[in-house]
Amino acid sequence: MNLLLVIFLSMALFAISIVGILARRNALIFFLSIELMLNGANLLFVAFSRHWGNQIGLVWVFFVLVVAAAEAAVGLAIIINLFRLKQLVDVDQYNALRE
Repeated sequence: MNLLLVIFLSMALFAISIVGILARRNALIFFLSIELMLNGANLLFVAFSRHWGNQIGLVWVFFVLVVAAAEAAVGLAIIINLFRLKQLVDVDQYNALRE
């Protein structure tokens, strides 16, 4: 597969996730957009690891996936608790979290 095509695809994933964060004010969309950013970065790690013929990029992908799994567990728990507290997921409504 062409490296330039993979780089373009990774940049497109990253750009779509930035648009998702900036355009929406929903906590779930934020959460999914961050996951999409991490997947775009992982795609670049895998592509360059294959292009250069070493395995270091794949090790970084493993670490990013571990961090993403921990972030998913903690982030989803926070989103569920905030929804139970106020019955909404709009991040503009959560200006004071000490209540």
